[in-house]
Amino acid sequence: MRILYDSRQLAFKDPFGTLTPGQECTLQLHIPSQVQTTAVSCAFFADGDTQASFEIPFTFRFKRGAYEIWTGKFSFSQPGLYFYHFRITTKTHCFRLFKYGNETNMEAGDSWQVTCTPKDFTVPDWAKGAVIYQVFPDRFHASGKCDLKGKLEPYVLHKDWNEEVFWQPTAEGLVLNNDFYGGNFKGITEKMDYIASLGTTILYLNPISKSFSSHRYDTGDYKTPDPMLGTEAEFSALCQAAHKRGIRVILDGVYSHTGSDSLYFDKNRTFGGKGAYYSKTSPYYSWYTFHSYPDSYQCWWNFDTLPTVNKMDPAFLEYIITGVDSVIAHWLSLGADGFRLDVADELPNEFMDLMKRQLRKLKPDALLLGEVWEDASNKEAYGVRRRYFVDGTLDSCMNYPFRTAILNFLRDRDDGSALRETVMTIAENYPAQVLHCNMNLLGTHDTPRILTALVDDFDGSREEKARRKLSVNQLALARERLLMASFIQYMLPGAPSLYYGDEAGMEGYKDPFNRRTYPWGREDPQLMAHFRQLGQLKKACAPLRTGDIEFFHAMDRQLGFCRTLDGKRVRIYVNHNADPWQIPGGRLLYGHNLHTVAPDWLSLSPMGFCITEDV
Repeated sequence: MRILYDSRQLAFKDPFGTLTPGQECTLQLHIPSQVQTTAVSCAFFADGDTQASFEIPFTFRFKRGAYEIWTGKFSFSQPGLYFYHFRITTKTHCFRLFKYGNETNMEAGDSWQVTCTPKDFTVPDWAKGAVIYQVFPDRFHASGKCDLKGKLEPYVLHKDWNEEVFWQPTAEGLVLNNDFYGGNFKGITEKMDYIASLGTTILYLNPISKSFSSHRYDTGDYKTPDPMLGTEAEFSALCQAAHKRGIRVILDGVYSHTGSDSLYFDKNRTFGGKGAYYSKTSPYYSWYTFHSYPDSYQCWWNFDTLPTVNKMDPAFLEYIITGVDSVIAHWLSLGADGFRLDVADELPNEFMDLMKRQLRKLKPDALLLGEVWEDASNKEAYGVRRRYFVDGTLDSCMNYPFRTAILNFLRDRDDGSALRETVMTIAENYPAQVLHCNMNLLGTHDTPRILTALVDDFDGSREEKARRKLSVNQLALARERLLMASFIQYMLPGAPSLYYGDEAGMEGYKDPFNRRTYPWGREDPQLMAHFRQLGQLKKACAPLRTGDIEFFHAMDRQLGFCRTLDGKRVRIYVNHNADPWQIPGGRLLYGHNLHTVAPDWLSLSPMGFCITEDV
């Protein structure tokens, strides 16, 4: 018989998940009577602070069958990341109890984790259970012409919207990413009704500041929109059009590095030679680290076109965050509602804390979302533990763990148990309010198109990727899998994010083939209808937006879980098995590949899924 403890069940840990300072938590261990226990305690260790470690004693409560129930209560005095395990003393010896997978294990394994967040940590209500639409501005929609006199050169403007992206390197082997299609603010504004039809409540734009490249992560001027995209007035008009439709607008904040061809570095003298590369008296000189001035400098991932900045440099902080006309103040005043922080794990905790506090001063309900590829609650980068939640800095994260779990399930690498484990780990480790506005994505500008990723892992040369297309059979399978993958995405806690064109059936491998132009007039009608229904369902169903989650089935390539809020419960079923799945009925809210077999029973065919409401 095993010693029983499951931190995800209220019978063992109450309350579930994260805590706040002073909040009491009850732990219970179920120990077989045959162990002959004489004492139990729980040892807590504060991450990075041995002085904050402590131990609490348990008391014996009662016997239940073959088990003794031992109970302990505790609370934390301050926010932090804590780990714990148990000490059990018997008549003959003393041992420690650790976590081992989903089980408990004596003397070996991991400690359990519990996160304690500040009491005043809040996230914007409008972001909870939101539907996000991500737009790569140059490739979404073009309307009219822009004044290109200030556009950084050289650049190439495609004559045909449907031309292939430039993927060939130059004769020197450089990939310039300087081909454009003319997508702009006016184009996005013209398509705002379309964006709203997908149930969108947040529009996330990849970088829009003046830059050399099409991706614009090589910032040239933080406060000036790229001339190809349009003017400040046109950006404000975009925000106004979004707001009229109940859509908030968040921008990409790229504060780890700038472009070498920028107002601040100005390696090419494009901006008059007043940047750090040409003068040590430049107001931006302290932003950068030079090893041997001026040609040897610290740069992002060894790309010399992306010099990194000293994030805690006072001049940089004032320019980006604290100044009267700081970068964040500038874009908020034009209508933006928040920021997504690029490479958040490369920004110091202190930088993020300062930004969050200033952001909320400027706009109390502004959103701060971070690019994090792992579990953000215990993320460690460059030897430093990140404090996204224990300092209350990030309201939301890019939820790549959910993407990986969904892909593995649909690619037959998991029977469902690993997906459940991933989802419940994030649910346990993240504050509930963050969990509900997590950016649940399937595709982004950094990943292959989800339609391709669902059937093909090819990662050859750019030339091969440019030629390679999914076969008719692959495409049919990918479409069926995408219907199921997106259904899971929208049903889980968080804010599902749709990368422009995925709803239209776009395919492609990694950059630049995941950044092709939106195929206006050539969309997949079944996928379009499906994503519209999912978006509207997420908006209309309160349990899907902020309800608790509990799995009742996750095996044999089948998933079953509930979302519950204020006594209202919906049940989600997913059948990736080759055989039909008989499930209890209810009021059907949405489904695919299912039929009624009795008044109170449904049958899910292979690749079938549905959501029902208890009546």
